[in-house]
Amino acid sequence: MTIRVLLADDQALLRATFRILIDSCDDMVVVAEAADGREAVDLTRTTRPDIVLMDIRMPGTDGLAATTTLCADQDLAATRVLILTTFETDEYVARALRAGASGFLGKDVGADVLLTGIRTVASGDSLLSPQATRALITRFLATPEPDNHLAAPELLAALTAREREVMTLAAEGQSNAEIAGVLVLSPLTVRTHIQRAMNKLHARDRAQLVVIAYQSGLVRPTPPPPRH
Repeated sequence: MTIRVLLADDQALLRATFRILIDSCDDMVVVAEAADGREAVDLTRTTRPDIVLMDIRMPGTDGLAATTTLCADQDLAATRVLILTTFETDEYVARALRAGASGFLGKDVGADVLLTGIRTVASGDSLLSPQATRALITRFLATPEPDNHLAAPELLAALTAREREVMTLAAEGQSNAEIAGVLVLSPLTVRTHIQRAMNKLHARDRAQLVVIAYQSGLVRPTPPPPRH
């Protein structure tokens, strides 16, 4: 299956570079380019890409607003948003994850990391396991926004005890292999529990499942240490 990608970035040179890189792969193709968030939303609705590679900071309608609109559109449930950012320093990334983005990459990543990231998100997984992501989740998602619960705490009652365990470890940034080691399960069994929890909580993907864990109160992270 060919992964169809939409590029959303206000820098034409960067879009051109990404297009050359992505189009050089046999398993993916760029179907459209957008220079701002509004254009990204319009083109996503007409081209229905599998992945939107979304820059956060764009003139006019920014990537955050565009991500919120795309992830709220039930007709675009099959489209995943992969955020481009400056990693841990960008608070907007956490807001994009709350809105439904499937993960993020730094603009300075290598070609192999970018292509692997696109394939990872297209497969239904999310980019929430690296150390930098754990730091970002702890720093920003630890502070819930008023009236912004993706799932009411009582909805967690639908989960089995094992599903709650697995969801908690996933929210702490552990990979399926790491969770399997902690709970003495196979990675395939862990993946099954993750999928069942996603289905019960109507989460788009693993990234949203992690956000739900924080917003519902299932996980209460330790605040980051004070800066000196």
